[in-house]
Amino acid sequence: MEKEESSASAGADMTASEAFKALYDTVVTLRGPNGCNWDREQTPSTLRGALIEETYECIEAIDENDTEHIAEELGDLFLLVTMLSYMHEQKNSFSVACVLEKINEKLIRRHPHVFGDLKVKDVAEILDNWTAIKVQKEGRKPKDSILDDVRQGIPPMDVSHALQKKAAKAGFDWPDMNGVAEKIKEELDEVQAAADFGLPPKEASLQNGEAHKLEEELGDLLFSVINLCRFLKVDPSVALRRTNSKFVERFKYVEKKMKETGNEMKKENLELMDKFWTLAKTQSALGEGAGNVS
Repeated sequence: MEKEESSASAGADMTASEAFKALYDTVVTLRGPNGCNWDREQTPSTLRGALIEETYECIEAIDENDTEHIAEELGDLFLLVTMLSYMHEQKNSFSVACVLEKINEKLIRRHPHVFGDLKVKDVAEILDNWTAIKVQKEGRKPKDSILDDVRQGIPPMDVSHALQKKAAKAGFDWPDMNGVAEKIKEELDEVQAAADFGLPPKEASLQNGEAHKLEEELGDLLFSVINLCRFLKVDPSVALRRTNSKFVERFKYVEKKMKETGNEMKKENLELMDKFWTLAKTQSALGEGAGNVS
């Protein structure tokens, strides 16, 4: 509770506008002649990776529900957005103020049910109106397909999820979960048919055509599993991040126990490693956390 209070009170002496002005002034100094050589050398292209990395770190903080960490990561994003905007301001392309004005104008324009007198009955109608505004008032060219709205630059899993949501909105969807589950079984059978699971990986010799077919079938399987997540209203990226964290926690416990018992982490000791893995799962199920097992 003390942690939340300290986070909430941080920066309370400044208003939002004052705090942003202070950040802007800091960025100007860093990019100025007496600033930091590293900051002056950065360009929009060199900061692309950092923008992606900081976004995922912010998502991780949100998943952890750690308010102090969330505030820190949002600050990193504010810095990058301000820095990128100021780089263009330095080239007289557009100003930081222009960026803020444009997004504010867009928000007001796309929310006539809040800032105007438009009446809407539900969220679906809000989203339909949002799309209409982009075409009718902003001059956006109507897409040849509703799937054209999905940006291909986002991670493939998120692309699949977005494509499926768009298709489902147009009525192209399974009537119930049974159809999705059956599709997963069908795709798994096709994966098994495309590869010889009887051979150890080191002995398997897939030719280019066979490897391509296996890759295609595994892609279909992943797509179907993502579709099941969508059908059950579970974000697949969030679900997978949780599983990744769980795997790391349990694997580290196995490493710890193997070291304590004087055993190496190697294939010949798989039976013992599996025993510790099962113990880690049991402890997690009891809510104690695998890392707390002595």
